[in-house]
Amino acid sequence: MNMISIPPRRARGKVHVPTVTLAHGGGGKAMKDLIDDVFVAAFDNPMLAPLDDSARMDLLDLAQYGDRLALTTDSFVVDPLVFPGGDIGKLAVCGTVNDLAVGGALPLYLSCAVIIEEGVSIDFLRQIARSMAATAQEAGVKIVTGDTKVVNKGACDQMFITTTGVGVVAAGVELGAHRARLGDALLVNGLLGDHGAAILGARGDMALQSPIESDCAPLQGLIASLLNAAPNTRFMRDPTRGGVATVLNEIAEAAQVAIEIDEAVTPLRDEVRGFCEILGLDPLYLANEGKIVAIVPSDEAEQALEAMRAHPLGRQAAIIGSVVAGEPGRVTMRTIFGGRRIVDMLVGEQLPRIC
Repeated sequence: MNMISIPPRRARGKVHVPTVTLAHGGGGKAMKDLIDDVFVAAFDNPMLAPLDDSARMDLLDLAQYGDRLALTTDSFVVDPLVFPGGDIGKLAVCGTVNDLAVGGALPLYLSCAVIIEEGVSIDFLRQIARSMAATAQEAGVKIVTGDTKVVNKGACDQMFITTTGVGVVAAGVELGAHRARLGDALLVNGLLGDHGAAILGARGDMALQSPIESDCAPLQGLIASLLNAAPNTRFMRDPTRGGVATVLNEIAEAAQVAIEIDEAVTPLRDEVRGFCEILGLDPLYLANEGKIVAIVPSDEAEQALEAMRAHPLGRQAAIIGSVVAGEPGRVTMRTIFGGRRIVDMLVGEQLPRIC
């Protein structure tokens, strides 16, 4: 294993003004001070320390985890930036880590690019950077490179973040929506729709006496437990924008199978169900940021369920349906009244800027 050479420790700059100015994006001392004081101070690690234009990773180090690289990228524009259960920084790390993990990869490294509106508080920027750092540590990943841009006031809404993640897929792990087969079980790891409900509540659209918290969480540990218990898992996806309904339709279309879920066993918080009824929303389309949908062979379903329920992020996991004989590409729900309804792909967007 090759060792990464660590540059001599240098003096770090310090920001001495309360808010971000256009000078902080100009490439000079003000920008260096902002990067040092906010981002390097929070993300500090040997791979980031050189502050070169790219981070370099030793291939021998990566090869010990598997035989394929996984790469993903995502942008985050959530409104509001801070919400019950998280903030845009935590969301950015969790979203990218989970995209890697549901593909069967072990997440290892992230990049972080931030577009900042002129006038944003430096202390608030530090808060978001520290949140990213804490979540990255929880997820076992390092933020190793990044970029910062500052735009005129009004050109963006305070802050947008883009994270790119690199992970490694172990030999023998093969996942894909097209692999779903007749009889396979459909599992989720807990209550659905909490993130979408939390964002809706944080915007003040609903006067909730008991605010719902986002389920935002890094899922690499739970997914590792699932794959260990059910090594022939067909497919996983995190049901973010578009919710569970959209993921199910994507699976049904990719595999050309029919899927049926059971409303009676689909886990929903009473508060989420209640305000969806009031607002005319369907909770199956609400975004999640700490949930997975997994397609597992029927003979491994109980082991998978047990493994998820043994993990803190899967206590309320459930088998909510299966792949059934029927019209290819169609998703249906067996309702609590004994009938069936079609669960179609989301058209448009129930809630904008949800992640």
